[in-house]
Amino acid sequence: CTDCPLAHSRTQAVPGEGPASADFLFIGEAPGFNEDQQGKPFVGPAGKFLDQLLRSIDLRREDVFITNMVKCRPPGNRDPYPGELQACSSYLDRQIEIVRPKVIVTLGRHSLTKFFPRETISRSHGKPRRWEGMILYPSYHPAAALHQQGLRGAIEEDFRRLPSLLHQSMDDRQ
Repeated sequence: CTDCPLAHSRTQAVPGEGPASADFLFIGEAPGFNEDQQGKPFVGPAGKFLDQLLRSIDLRREDVFITNMVKCRPPGNRDPYPGELQACSSYLDRQIEIVRPKVIVTLGRHSLTKFFPRETISRSHGKPRRWEGMILYPSYHPAAALHQQGLRGAIEEDFRRLPSLLHQSMDDRQ
């Protein structure tokens, strides 16, 4: 992809990974250094914490689909610019269309605002809502707990609710 300037500074694109039949789709912000090097999402310190969170609810990385708003690392790990988010939006939209998860978990403010532009993550985290026949569930980004230890408990609590959301989604479809 060369749809935006991020293509010129990346080592490799990080499109995402997981089964096309995943019940959960996790959306982060952008690849970081480790992700850019390995071509896989969430493999750095935030990814290690995400793996712990998944294990705490009896899930493995192989059970879920993990992606980001943008598929290339912004220089210096800066926030993606609006044009970069727009350039990648069709790829994310297609991933959602293909996977058609029961629950979309937005990790952080950037992925939340794709779906609800006027919402803030501090007010929305842990509060599921319907979006196009799926449950959209905002949570803090795992990296937030690495920078602010006080958020760790809130993130862990958000994740503890995920299994019940899957059951709620299944009940709603019957």
